[in-house]
Amino acid sequence: MRAFSVVLAATLLLTTACGTTQSANSGDCPNNGKVRFGVEPYEAPDKLKPAYEVLARALATKLGCEVELQIVDDYAAEVLAMRNGKLEIAQFGPLGYVFASQKAKAEPLASFADGSGKLTSYTAGIWVAKDSPAQKIEDLKGKSLALSSVGSASGDALPRYGLKKHDVADVKLDYAGGHPEAMLALINGKVDAGEINSQQLASAKAAGTFDESKFRQIWKSEPIPNDPITVRGDLDPAFKDKVRRALLELGPADVEKVGAFLDVTPPGPLVQVDNDTYKVLFDLAATLGLKEEDV
Repeated sequence: MRAFSVVLAATLLLTTACGTTQSANSGDCPNNGKVRFGVEPYEAPDKLKPAYEVLARALATKLGCEVELQIVDDYAAEVLAMRNGKLEIAQFGPLGYVFASQKAKAEPLASFADGSGKLTSYTAGIWVAKDSPAQKIEDLKGKSLALSSVGSASGDALPRYGLKKHDVADVKLDYAGGHPEAMLALINGKVDAGEINSQQLASAKAAGTFDESKFRQIWKSEPIPNDPITVRGDLDPAFKDKVRRALLELGPADVEKVGAFLDVTPPGPLVQVDNDTYKVLFDLAATLGLKEEDV
C-alpha cells in the first residue's frame, strides 16, 4: 500500500504519493491508519521533499502506518494544522515549537544527533559584505537587515534579540520569506546586512551558492538546540510512545539527507528530547514578549 504522500506548500493542497510500508494496521494508527507528518519550510520545498521522503518511508515501516508528509506554507500554518487536528506528528523550528506546545499541545519526542550521539545545535548570525563599514552589530543603526520569515528562531527572533540586547535602534527589517531568500538579498546587495544561520551557511557553501570570502559575520547567537520532532499531545498515550520508539529506532541512513540541511555531519540516530531541552527558547519568547501571532 502507499506509504506516504507529499504535500507541498500552498495551504497543503497538492498531494502525491510514493513508496510502500511492509504492513499498515489501521487499528494501531490514528486517522484511519494515516499519520500526517508536518515539516516547516526552512529550505526550498523542492529540496526538502526528497530528503524527508527517505525519513518518512523509514518511519512508515517502523510504525506500520501510512505516513503522509506535509511541507507546510509557513510556521503559523503548521501550528494551526496541529491545533486543528490535521497533523499527528510535526517537526518544528525551536521557536515554532514553543507556540506549538502552548497552542497545539505538541510534545517533543526526538531531535538530531551527531555521530557520537550528542544532540546537535546551530547558531543565528548576521552577515555583511566584506567591504561594509559595519564591523559589529551596533553599526547597523539606520541600516537595512534581511530576515528570514516571522516566527523563525534564527531568522527572526534571535537577530531581533541581538539588536535589542545591544540597544541598536532604527534598523529597517526586511522579511525576505526564508533563509535562502535572506541570504540572496545580501548577496545581491538589496540590503546592508542579512541573517544567515550556521545551517544555511553550511548548505549554501556545499552547494557553491555562497562565497564566504566576500562576506563577514558581525554577530552570532548562543547555540540553539536543533529542531524537535513532536507528536500531538491529545493522542492516545500508547500511540505517542509508539512514535517515540519508532523515531529513536531510525538509523543514521534514514535521517542523513535531512541532517545535511541541519548541518548534522556525520549524522547519528535521533535522540530523545523533552520540554526542558528548549527552555532557552521559552525564555527568549518571554524576553521579547512574543505571542502566537508573532509566529
